[in-house]
Amino acid sequence: MRGNLFSLEGKVALVTGGNSGIGRELALGLRDAGASVAIGGRRADRNEAVLAELGDRGAAFRMDVTDEDSVERTIAAVVERFGRLDVLVNNAGAVTRASALDLEADAWQHVLAVNMTGPFLCTKHAARVMRTRGSGKIINISSVYGLVAPSKGLQVSYTASKHGLIGLTRVNAVELAPLGIQVNAICPGYFITEMTGDLSGTSFEQAIRRRTPSGKLGDTGDLVGTCVYLASGASNHVTGACIQVDGGYFASDGIDRG
Repeated sequence: MRGNLFSLEGKVALVTGGNSGIGRELALGLRDAGASVAIGGRRADRNEAVLAELGDRGAAFRMDVTDEDSVERTIAAVVERFGRLDVLVNNAGAVTRASALDLEADAWQHVLAVNMTGPFLCTKHAARVMRTRGSGKIINISSVYGLVAPSKGLQVSYTASKHGLIGLTRVNAVELAPLGIQVNAICPGYFITEMTGDLSGTSFEQAIRRRTPSGKLGDTGDLVGTCVYLASGASNHVTGACIQVDGGYFASDGIDRG
């Protein structure tokens, strides 16, 4: 392959949960790499705010990843708007912090619906479009808690769903490879976002810093390069991979560095 391996010029990407936090950062990063970018999210006001940042090569759609009709409509709308779909980033996520002894079944089901069923549905309908071109990139945003468990448990539904998302990544990578579609996962460590903002300045944040060899939490922009790589031709022979972006968190044995 010649030219810029990481260029996304002429490509079209859809980022679920793209109207805030990590999703917004990834959407803007893919746009900066040359792609036309659609975001899907449930809140129209947030969608419009990010659409204004994306500019002329952007689009925004009301989307509920747990609703198959909504997923199918959104992907059809992306293709109608841009004529194709090359990249899907399954970023929409939910978390509940509760003990396995207390977690209500409805709360368990909600997190699994967003974090696992959503990526399944989006992959199903995106891959149907991608196979017509014989190429495509699907990127699942898992977590370091898709590889290990929280030190005190509690995030039972989140941890189970992110482990499951890695399994979904691998099984889909195997099935879709003959269609020219690569499926990979990014496993972020701790990043301060709207979802984790309550941790900022706490003793728990300090414990994370001690656990992490880099000594710091990530900035959402630290995920963009990995996402662009997995979305681009540079990763055409990479599939079923789970890439940690965590400052060394997973590599460490976890002994307190203080």
